[in-house]
Formats: sequence, structure tokens, C-alpha cells
Amino acid sequence: MNRDWRNEDDYAYFDDLDASGLAWECLRRNRAYRAAFAAMTEAEAGTWELRFPGRSGS
Repeated sequence: MNRDWRNEDDYAYFDDLDASGLAWECLRRNRAYRAAFAAMTEAEAGTWELRFPGRSGS
């Protein structure tokens, strides 16, 4: 995903995002989150205030 942040057309889809979608767009750009994701357990997800619907124990 190499988009030009100055080009409005590259981000037109943001207009249709709900709160959850917008939160995901911000979170996935967070370097610390991306580094932690690969080894993240469900317990550690609380640090990021994440939920995993459909997983047992959620």
C-alpha cells in the first residue's frame, strides 16, 4: 500500500468508513502495533483495546 497522502483520490474510501473502519486504518499504520501483532496473544490485545469476536474466551 503505497499511497500518496497528498492525493485525495487515494483516500476517497475514507468517506465511507464507519468508526471501526477508521480506527483500523489508523491502527494498522502504527509501527508499534505492526511490530507487536505477529506475536500478539489475546491477553496482550487488551493493551491495544482490541477484541477478537468469535474466539473462545472473548
